[in-house]
Amino acid sequence: MCSTVLQSAEINTLAAFAADYDEAGARTFGCLLYSLDKRESATYWWRFAAGAGDALAAHLLAAHHAAIGPNADSRAWAAFSQMLGFRRDRHVPQPVGHRTELAPSFAREIPMRQEARLFLRYPQLPDALLSR
Repeated sequence: MCSTVLQSAEINTLAAFAADYDEAGARTFGCLLYSLDKRESATYWWRFAAGAGDALAAHLLAAHHAAIGPNADSRAWAAFSQMLGFRRDRHVPQPVGHRTELAPSFAREIPMRQEARLFLRYPQLPDALLSR
């Protein structure tokens, strides 16, 4: 579902999010983080957005927790998204571009060496960097 959000016109909410922290931007930023495997950070921003009344953010939290396994969190977020009036046909955005066109106005392809890729995925600083 995050790829759908990131391929839709919702990507334009990121620019405004930097200025005013609105719920749509928080949800979209959470999707960007989720797609970068930053799950904890993504769920933080989804909770922020859901708390501000974003039904899709609450649904994303329900789906995330359900993917981990059936638990009270997934049921609670599913109920909350329903309380906010979540409806797939009304809240899930329609993609406007292909995956290769993901966020053209927000990001660009940056060539990266393998070391940089590993660094971005590493949960803590490597020993080589700690000793400098």
